[in-house]
Amino acid sequence: MGLVARVIEAVGIPTVTLNMIWVYQNLVGMPRVAAIEHPFGRPFGDVGDAHTQTAVLRAALGVFSTAREPGHVEHLPFVWHEEPAETKWHPAEPSPIIAMIKQRRRES
Repeated sequence: MGLVARVIEAVGIPTVTLNMIWVYQNLVGMPRVAAIEHPFGRPFGDVGDAHTQTAVLRAALGVFSTAREPGHVEHLPFVWHEEPAETKWHPAEPSPIIAMIKQRRRES
């Protein structure tokens, strides 16, 4: 995402990227980062949690009002509601592409 953001910025369009690994992304030159301490695959919150998803989106867009120049990192005030060991990383039912891959593995 850092490369895409830099290319978009190069044509004059400012960007903000929501990111869970902000230290690394800041090192590779991501222009503006909204840092969030959420698990991978859930940067906006849990599936079906429209309230948190909306709040995260608004906070990330709000970084435009405080980030005056590229290189800005702003930590969003969200805390994941479960311990990492308790977080459900995958949905109960796999996506169609994952189900197809599993089926092909069984058949081979």
